[in-house]
Amino acid sequence: MSKSKKHIVLLTSEFPPLPGGIGNHAYNLAEHLQQSGYRVSVIADQRDAVENEAKFDSELQSKVYRIALKRSRYLMYLKRIWLCFKLSKSASFLICSGKFPLWIGAILKPIISARTIAVIHGTEVNFTNARLRKSINSSLRRFDKVIAVSNFTKALVEDLKLKSLTVISNGFSASTLKDVDDNSMPLKGSPKLLTVGNVTERKGQANVIKHLPILKEKYPNVHYHCVGFKTEADTCKDLAKSLGVLEHVTFHGHVTHQQIKSFYTNADICVMLSETTKTGDVEGFGIALIEANHFGLPTIGAKGCGIEDAVSHGKSGLLVNGHKTQEFIDAVTTILDDKSRFEEAAKSWSELHQWQYIIKRYIDFIDS
Repeated sequence: MSKSKKHIVLLTSEFPPLPGGIGNHAYNLAEHLQQSGYRVSVIADQRDAVENEAKFDSELQSKVYRIALKRSRYLMYLKRIWLCFKLSKSASFLICSGKFPLWIGAILKPIISARTIAVIHGTEVNFTNARLRKSINSSLRRFDKVIAVSNFTKALVEDLKLKSLTVISNGFSASTLKDVDDNSMPLKGSPKLLTVGNVTERKGQANVIKHLPILKEKYPNVHYHCVGFKTEADTCKDLAKSLGVLEHVTFHGHVTHQQIKSFYTNADICVMLSETTKTGDVEGFGIALIEANHFGLPTIGAKGCGIEDAVSHGKSGLLVNGHKTQEFIDAVTTILDDKSRFEEAAKSWSELHQWQYIIKRYIDFIDS
């Protein structure tokens, strides 16, 4: 790359400090590109209290422009478009990540000189609504390059015959986990199953709960720990109660990044039996599984989504049909019976997904 700093504008639908897969990806992409010699400007909507986001942004190497929350979403849309146009006039690249950014990138493409790159995660290219699907497909065809975070996501758009399409797996940053709180948080149960993610239909907590009545026949003290915003926790609790396993499930709610290590280090298996919803909401990768692997925690993930790229089947964990109880129970037993081997393989697998390696693939693709 040239010694002069190339300017990259990153337009994203999510950005920390609040959690979210797209936001986590955008944060790491921006910071690692900045560290690699680029000048990065991030455009993102306000999602948290202004003071929380200001403190978070002040500690970053990249420059973040927040679109202030307004009652009229229409005004926010216009502000995003204008700011993106203004910054892109001096940029070498415009990277768009998330549904609305894909539309903006397509709109601005004819009137900016910056090369345009789309990063697709899953849901934004899997709408069941025909009109939305057509609009996204049309937008993607205008981009110079498209990056999919998993082979599953790539398969969703392969029929579009895009100009330049590649897969660069999602990554995690070990440096953000090394300083987390070491105070151990004892978790009840044996075995202890863990899911990290917003409690929703897509994340599949309900699928795990459905397996518990049979699983507890083999493991009477099994306990399922759910960490993440309790968006649909009441629905899951009702399900657990109806199945007689409510005492085997705990919803811990959202925890800080500093607290998450205690869950990863005290659980026995990290589980994500993600579900594709009726609207097309789908798991594009499942980075929480890679983070769990970093701490030597084996994983069980659902087939038929981006999780297939996040689990090295038979090594870091196992892939199963999320709706088949016996298949799930067999996977739990297989891992517990050979846990030390799975733990070591999990650590090795996670190392391949560190951002310090992932970013090199982005740079090669961006500059090619």
